[in-house]
Amino acid sequence: MLDSLTHALAFRGPDAREVWAAGPVGFGHAMLRTTGESLGERQPANLDGRYWIIADARIDCRTELESKLSSAGGRCRRGAPDSELILHSYAAWGEKCVEHLRGDFAFAIWDARERTLFCARDHFGLKPFYYSDLGDSFFFSNTLSCLRLVPEISEELNDVAIADFLLFGTNYDLGTTAFLDIRRLPPAHFLSVSPGHLRLERYWAPPIDGRIRYRHGDEYVEHFQVLLQAAVADRLRTSRAGILLSGGLDSSTVAATAREHSATPGAAVDLRAYTVTYEKLLPDRDGEHARTVAEFLHIPIRCLPMDELPLFDRWDDPEVTWPEPVEDPFLVGLLDHMKVISQDCRVVLSGEGIDNLMVFEMRPYVRHLLQKREWRRLATDSLQYLRARPSVWPGIKRRVRAALRNEPRGRMFPSWIGREFAKELKLEERWKECTALRASPPHPVVPSAHASMLLPQWCQLFELENAGVTRYPVEVRYPFLDLRIVNYVLALPPFPWTFEKTLVRQAMLGHLPEKIRLRKKTPLAGDPLIEKLRRADANWLDRIRWSGEIDRYIDRRVLSPITGERGSEQARVDIRAHCLNFWLQSSRGLRYNLSAEVRNG
Repeated sequence: MLDSLTHALAFRGPDAREVWAAGPVGFGHAMLRTTGESLGERQPANLDGRYWIIADARIDCRTELESKLSSAGGRCRRGAPDSELILHSYAAWGEKCVEHLRGDFAFAIWDARERTLFCARDHFGLKPFYYSDLGDSFFFSNTLSCLRLVPEISEELNDVAIADFLLFGTNYDLGTTAFLDIRRLPPAHFLSVSPGHLRLERYWAPPIDGRIRYRHGDEYVEHFQVLLQAAVADRLRTSRAGILLSGGLDSSTVAATAREHSATPGAAVDLRAYTVTYEKLLPDRDGEHARTVAEFLHIPIRCLPMDELPLFDRWDDPEVTWPEPVEDPFLVGLLDHMKVISQDCRVVLSGEGIDNLMVFEMRPYVRHLLQKREWRRLATDSLQYLRARPSVWPGIKRRVRAALRNEPRGRMFPSWIGREFAKELKLEERWKECTALRASPPHPVVPSAHASMLLPQWCQLFELENAGVTRYPVEVRYPFLDLRIVNYVLALPPFPWTFEKTLVRQAMLGHLPEKIRLRKKTPLAGDPLIEKLRRADANWLDRIRWSGEIDRYIDRRVLSPITGERGSEQARVDIRAHCLNFWLQSSRGLRYNLSAEVRNG
């Protein structure tokens, strides 16, 4: 069975496949080489025959970690692959090794002497980790569909996860999946498994006590530039890399920093840019802006059009089945894009993360200055903010117009959820609990930015872009989610540095075209879902075949036809019923198809 499960992972690790088994434990690994250090790497790997590791990992701050290991008496060789660094860290510090690790990782270590399995997932959950504890057996993988091949693991659905999907579009419980027998190791947690005992602990949370105050503004900018350069360099330990370039400030900043890093001696990287475009369906100019940046940085760019992608394209194709329900009816476009990128490179950088880190709030900052009695800074920053902030009138006018049109505000409880199902799971209470979710304890200065780093949507984003879902061997990396940057930005005075991303704009002075550097945050010029629904060929949704299981979850009599005349938010909520229906039909055939594939070798 171990051979079969490892074979099922060949699509995500085409470079090598190996298995190891000893008594009660067995590991199987499919290798994807993305760094110079990984060229000679073999997994599963061991240290002194006692510790055995299997990992999907990329470690940051390697020099610092190697120095710590040396001080702790470790003897890790220079240029060791990332999995070996983790193994030596565990040998040196045991469970506390996660306090010393930085980067993207999911791994398991078997301690043969203590007969203990130690599992860990990185701080934000960039690398997936799923497991199933069946009492007398424990299975784990970074690929959910792999666990579904295990005969002992049932196909029974987790109704609470299904309810969360219908309510919010994602599962708010990061410890569970859509399947009752398969759990998810939450981000920033480790798991210790020994005979008859399983212990789950959180080892990190976004900090709330950081405080950085410099005398001169230039020091903030210079410090940020140093951290960003280090974050990008740690993610470019490869010969060729792509950049998901939207033409906005965030991805353009990553592209500019990557280009400069590539120009340094001994760090040459062949860079490519990729941008998703809507140029026919919507009057969108992202493609134009992305081409401007690529031309300025001398990076070749490839545009990936989304205009002609149909709703729920290929939903019945077993090759594109999603492991869990997904609310985006255009998500198959992600697979097409990853296929294109995989033909060029195995690593692609994303600009996600800085928007959330720089959610600006003035009121908590003022309250904090009052509590600390920092009168001079309070007066100076408040006056400068009043001068710099945009007029409040446009926002007031928008709210008044929305109220007069009786437009819904915020998330909506779906009226078509089955009454008995809602009553059984107390979904009204669940709705109120999750919509009021806040970080505890809150950050005293930037509570919204801090809380946004804990949103469950992050986990869904990372897992959907992972090779375990796309089935293409491409790693997406996020420089702005480097812990050095996260800790730094959460410790800054929000004004002026996070106000309209002043810190990033000043750091990019001379590094990007001015019209890109000073470009305001611009949403997509329209909603692709609404535009598709307005087309005549979208009425096929009214004639779809419904799964026999769907009536447990929704009341189809209440579900109105989805048209382009409905509001964007209402359409986004209602489309979830169709997404779940298609997923139920396609997911039931997944286990059989994968099992047949494995049996045929």
